[in-house]
Amino acid sequence: MRLSLLPRLFLTGIAASVMVPAPVAASVFELSDLQREMQAVMAQRSGEYGIAAIDLSDGSTAVVNGHIAFPMASTVKLAIAAAYLTDVDRGRRSLNDMIAGRPAAKVLEAMIVHSDNVAADQLFAALGGPAAVQQWVWSQKIIGMRVDRTIAQLLRERGHLADSKDVATPVAMVQLLKALDSDTVLAPQSRSFLLGLMAKCRTGTRRIRALLPAGTVVEDKTGTLDGITNDVGFITMPDGRRVAIAVFARGGNDRQPVIAQLSRMIYDRFTASVRNAVALFLRLQ
Repeated sequence: MRLSLLPRLFLTGIAASVMVPAPVAASVFELSDLQREMQAVMAQRSGEYGIAAIDLSDGSTAVVNGHIAFPMASTVKLAIAAAYLTDVDRGRRSLNDMIAGRPAAKVLEAMIVHSDNVAADQLFAALGGPAAVQQWVWSQKIIGMRVDRTIAQLLRERGHLADSKDVATPVAMVQLLKALDSDTVLAPQSRSFLLGLMAKCRTGTRRIRALLPAGTVVEDKTGTLDGITNDVGFITMPDGRRVAIAVFARGGNDRQPVIAQLSRMIYDRFTASVRNAVALFLRLQ
């Protein structure tokens, strides 16, 4: 199990355990503490977990099993939404376009807020199928994510625990999240629309959100299959910084409580890094 914390450098294929100083990056001691805490939680549980989290303000990144591919399940719906909204921004489509008798905005809402599988496949069809969404992923230079099947096709097949299709590494998923949060991928109105839907996600109350302090803003998308439990999205920290996080889990039991624990650990360490940096700054004055 390897964990790394890198400011201003996002891992794109290197599984490393290094730390580079930055004004609000966690210290070596925090890095070691976080690693020990996560390993202790995982050692008590069966199953396999992959985690990546990046502070979008300074690039500090925490990764555990970040380059292992996990089935995305319904977290792929973020890529579907992004591909559609990119076409909206380019004038090729509109949120008012009718898709299977409903405005596209309502179909997107059903897919993200309620994880409606039929809505996802309707958007797949409108876009030209999974290959079109995969092309969008490649266009963003996201490595480690593949979109192969419609949701209906995915659900008809078995063996998801060992699936090599419709998978992503935690690092790739956080790259997607980082892209969605940037000013260069989606227009401001499309970005706000998507994040607004993610903030209303109804399927993830027992995962990333579960153990965070009351009132913490979370914008997320869950994914669930037999033996697969995922949650990915954004956490807004007390000082307004945003952290993109992806937690994938397969096999074993009690995956949701473990996702909640790991998410709270990440929240606490990223919060502590700011407190410690401020304290150090004040001591140096």
